[in-house]
Amino acid sequence: MATQELGGGSLLIAWQLKNKRVLVVGGGQVASGRIESILVADANIILISPKDGLTSRTKLLLEEYPTRITYKDRVFLGPEDLVDIDMVLTAIDDVEKSREIYQLSREAKIPINVADIPDACDFYFGSQVRDGPLQIMISTNGDSPRMAAMIRQRIERCLSGYEGEAVKKAGALRSKLKERAPGVGGEVGKKRMRWMIDICNAWEMEDFTVLDDELIKRLLDEGWEKHRVPKLADIGGSRDKPAIAASPATIVPYAVGAIVGAIGCAFAYRR
Repeated sequence: MATQELGGGSLLIAWQLKNKRVLVVGGGQVASGRIESILVADANIILISPKDGLTSRTKLLLEEYPTRITYKDRVFLGPEDLVDIDMVLTAIDDVEKSREIYQLSREAKIPINVADIPDACDFYFGSQVRDGPLQIMISTNGDSPRMAAMIRQRIERCLSGYEGEAVKKAGALRSKLKERAPGVGGEVGKKRMRWMIDICNAWEMEDFTVLDDELIKRLLDEGWEKHRVPKLADIGGSRDKPAIAASPATIVPYAVGAIVGAIGCAFAYRR
């Protein structure tokens, strides 16, 4: 079988933006979507836009997150607006001004996304599904945002609603395992990774959703300490009363969203 040709895509990463400063220029519909995506990533936002350019959604976000969003009722002025900024997002109708901001950002070595101008972007936003710590991104590398949304809808229909909770509980188990067997890399790191892989392969995803502190302790006692991979029933757990699966309404879709600040597992699909 021929190896798939490498090239022509983007590097899909989980970009950690917690406590970083993100400049958003514009206050319209696209800008509000960008703001929501950045808030998910626990970043701090500086929003620049004349007040008459704010949509009702943007105004609501300003009201709901006054400590996370610093609002400046004016237009972008120049390089002084880029001081101590870690990322720039523009969503304005003025193409000339957008390209000016892009050039200034590149000169300052600040990554930037300019809405609707693909060649003025260091990164693209994709269509996204989020269920707690689980984030799934679909990118068409700027070719077809609508197609990305359609693929997202197909993926949503394939999800059971247990995935986000299962990822959260697997993360809790992994954290407790690191407390028992601390250390970075080396043989202990390899052993932890191998055991977690074996548990994930042996258990059904729904099994993880019933884990609590006591069951995690038993699993480590009976599994990790004894070099075994016990089943849920072996540690006294049962799925007779499984955790409530998320309804489709709680699996939050983002028509545009960056995969930023994902915890645990993330599945990336490229065009």
